[in-house]
Amino acid sequence: MGSTTDSSVSYYLYQPSHVLPAVFAAVVGISMLLHVFQNLFWRVTFFVTWGGILFTTGWILRCISSYHPGNMNLYIAQSVFIYLAPPVYSAAAYNLVGRLMNYVPMHAVLNPNRVLIFFVYVGAAVESITVAGAAKNAAAGSDLSQYKSGGILIAAGLILQAVVECLVVAIVVTFHVRAARAGPVPRNVKTVCFTLYGTSTFVLLRCIFRAVEAFEMFQNIGCSENCGPILSNEWYLYAFELGPMLIFTYWLNLLHPGRYLPREKCRYLDMDKSTERHGPGWIDNRSSWATIVDPLDLEGMRKGQPSHDTYWLRPEEFPVCQDGSFADGTASNKKSGSRSRRYRGVNSKGAEV
Repeated sequence: MGSTTDSSVSYYLYQPSHVLPAVFAAVVGISMLLHVFQNLFWRVTFFVTWGGILFTTGWILRCISSYHPGNMNLYIAQSVFIYLAPPVYSAAAYNLVGRLMNYVPMHAVLNPNRVLIFFVYVGAAVESITVAGAAKNAAAGSDLSQYKSGGILIAAGLILQAVVECLVVAIVVTFHVRAARAGPVPRNVKTVCFTLYGTSTFVLLRCIFRAVEAFEMFQNIGCSENCGPILSNEWYLYAFELGPMLIFTYWLNLLHPGRYLPREKCRYLDMDKSTERHGPGWIDNRSSWATIVDPLDLEGMRKGQPSHDTYWLRPEEFPVCQDGSFADGTASNKKSGSRSRRYRGVNSKGAEV
């Protein structure tokens, strides 16, 4: 099994479907194209588009590989792309958490502008570990040590991603509870929170499936047939790898965050939970390195003196957005007009801005 192409062997432990990968490549591709179109107006979900490109590529390669099951390069490529896409999809949720906390800064759990940076770096580590493991595992052939080391890397990447998803959920729950304690939560904020709960749940479901699959691999190292239900049946892959990610991406098509949150990070919801103002954005008085090392501002919490500017307590300094409110469902990112026109209002000195 060491050759790149061998017509007498198959790297699959079952007869792979020729039709299903092609069908689902088209289904994933349709969602990806919808995100491309939606982001022309709403943006926010660039990472879903990028993840869709990777996932579509993976299923196209799997379709080609199904006709050449003994081609090692094709088998490795389809494995890597399919493994690679879910962590990229997850980055869209990380970006959404930051946008949500920029919109309602008074309930932010950590620096909104560091959320994406922090989680993307962690996500990059997850991707690197997972891809390395998938490549080693797919290319192992009869080399049991390489097969085992690849499985260990995959398991480590899955555990790390599961931990990250749990952390994201914990941040959103904390934010949601803080907002609820301050009074009724606006509908758009609730929609985004429940979207994040749902998408994270599906990513966790996929992680659990892959973890069980990895455990089965360890139990059947060197096996060539009847290697356990997951390894010996292709439908598990479609049900628990493809299925959750399809729901993830179409969920964001149907309930696109751009319908519920403003494109501009500086636009925030006032304390009355209806008026929206154009503020200065999140201002952290610490150095950039300090915000990365301590995104939760644990030092400020310990001293009882948060390091960020509480600009939302000075609403008279910032102009009211005149194009409606996302909280009331009267604003849209599709509306035209310059920023100066959108945010025209009166500041604390009575001057028009």
